[in-house]
Amino acid sequence: MCDYSLEMYGSRPAREGELYVTTRFPSGSIGFAAPGDPRVPVCVQCDTKVVLTDIPAVMQRTYGIGEEVETIFAQRETGLYRDGLRLKDGRFLSLQDLPPGVGGFVPSLLEKAVEKAVEKRLRIPETVG
Repeated sequence: MCDYSLEMYGSRPAREGELYVTTRFPSGSIGFAAPGDPRVPVCVQCDTKVVLTDIPAVMQRTYGIGEEVETIFAQRETGLYRDGLRLKDGRFLSLQDLPPGVGGFVPSLLEKAVEKAVEKRLRIPETVG
């Protein structure tokens, strides 16, 4: 998902294993962009695992995390900026709370696709021919 504040830009979906960096776009909003193309926001689906890297020391102390942390991309129900990351302890970290330059990558989209396929299969009743 991409916050409404980034909809004015041509965005693209996240790709497995690609490295992103938090970027401040001309609108003032912070989002993920590929390092080679900082003008294009990269949209991540909710419930996708995102590993943050290069977390500044002040953020590490504030949130009690290390230089690298595994999170889940999530969205709040309300607010101007809804996109963020859920830490393992359940805390929500808005993308707007991240300074520009924090790295992030999606380690695997495959497990999400498999999970959706299993859910779909369980919902469709088998027909007897």
